[in-house]
Amino acid sequence: MKKLKYIAPILIALACLGLQHAKADSIDYTLVTSNSPGTLGAGPFGTVHVDLTAGVATITFTAQSGYLFVDGGSVAVNVNASAWTIGNFKSNGEPVSSDGAGNEDGFGSFNQKVSMQDSSHGASMIRFTLTNTSGTWLSAANVLAFNAQNWLIAAHIQIQNGTGNTGFAAGPGGGTVPDGGTTVMLLGVALGVLGMARRFLRS
Repeated sequence: MKKLKYIAPILIALACLGLQHAKADSIDYTLVTSNSPGTLGAGPFGTVHVDLTAGVATITFTAQSGYLFVDGGSVAVNVNASAWTIGNFKSNGEPVSSDGAGNEDGFGSFNQKVSMQDSSHGASMIRFTLTNTSGTWLSAANVLAFNAQNWLIAAHIQIQNGTGNTGFAAGPGGGTVPDGGTTVMLLGVALGVLGMARRFLRS
């Protein structure tokens, strides 16, 4: 029984580490701010899912109901790498392709844009993959980095209310990235260590 009281906190800490490892493979962001709220509404405008598997990041933009991704700079990300490859494009609207780096109106420059030829058939989903050729991403939360204006993601959107109005949206803003469970992991480890120390001091 004495051994069990020392082993239990270690098992708890390892379980927390295991949960963190599983969660770190993906992360979600939201397009929350537009450059023309008067014509595009209050949002949110869409979500971005980043999945990291075997060193390849799959980026999926999904438009919120009532919006579509359109035209040049349909979607954009700021990649946390000095060199990468992009491919495996998929869209349920106009075909999309890499458009290099560039500005998303009102939200600064992003180092990877993906664009359509025109806005005649917008998309509610755009997906592509990124492969880091200059290093290794440790988790999905490391794939993207904030640009000079503190935005990770952006998109060129059209509101589907019959007006044809378009604008840009970005997120998450403010220089804060969800930690993907790191806080929970550290808390679990700390509690496990404290529990062990307490038992040793009492014995």
